[in-house]
Amino acid sequence: MKRREFITGLAGASLAPITPRAQQPGRIYKLGCLIPAERTSPGIDAFFDEMRTNGFAEGRNLEITSNGFGVLRDRIDSMVAAILKSSPDAIIAGPDRYTRAFLEATKTIPIVAMSEDLVAEGLIASLSRPGGNVTGISILSPELDTKRLDTLVEAVPGASRIALLADTTTPAAEQHIRKLQDAVRARGKEVLTFGITERAHVIPAIDGAKATGAGALIFLASPLFTINARTFIEHVVKQRMPSMHQWPEMAEDGGLIGYGPRFTEVFRQRARLVTRILRGAKPADIPAEQPTKFELVINLKTAKAIGHEVPAGLVLRADKVIE
Repeated sequence: MKRREFITGLAGASLAPITPRAQQPGRIYKLGCLIPAERTSPGIDAFFDEMRTNGFAEGRNLEITSNGFGVLRDRIDSMVAAILKSSPDAIIAGPDRYTRAFLEATKTIPIVAMSEDLVAEGLIASLSRPGGNVTGISILSPELDTKRLDTLVEAVPGASRIALLADTTTPAAEQHIRKLQDAVRARGKEVLTFGITERAHVIPAIDGAKATGAGALIFLASPLFTINARTFIEHVVKQRMPSMHQWPEMAEDGGLIGYGPRFTEVFRQRARLVTRILRGAKPADIPAEQPTKFELVINLKTAKAIGHEVPAGLVLRADKVIE
């Protein structure tokens, strides 16, 4: 099937060539990492591949100071202390709670964050002028979730009720959820909202959406739904519900539809920011970035499994179709 790239009007600063400035031969650079993704995940593999491409490789001139991969929320504080004790040259952290824990502990060590909305969550002052010791990737979640909603409505035109599964633990969650609720009602649909604070609540929320007559559901952007997402995807398919997901890869893993930037590409983008910092740039001088390429992936195998036919026009517009 055909593929297209949707390019935002704001190109990320990482698209500019990276000119070596302060990288010192023979020096070992220390990188602290605190993120919920596992070390063996595709996003992390892409991150370190991009770091190697730009001259920083584990075992040569890059040291990961602590095993901060796959860290759940109850271990954040202890991991922050361990990472800061190692005096890293830079830190990658995210989502917001992980980054905020570092901000409470240091105002000097550079942090490259990745979150749903860095400005709304209060992690940076603005995209163009982050201020302080944080810059990173802001994933455009509110804007993209509205686009995802429109795509889901087109994919399931007969659904009169749409369920929103939302992580309510972020500072911007309430405003984000309200915006999408209004968007659902503006499209003549009834909205059912399921607020979730931990992974154990996700399966019951899916069951609740089914029991209350939702004709489709959308997972609002959150790492809560991304890490080990296959379990949730399989349960949605078992309940025979059409669903929309945050990342294209999630449709490739069995979800009906995924729309957004590729998870792996966002991590590559993040690696380029880290590279600039290790070469001497300061976070306050590096504008925070947003994704620049978006993909729509539709899984027709899943459509068949749940007994749903995706309109042909939408299938033709998809960047990738799983058949």
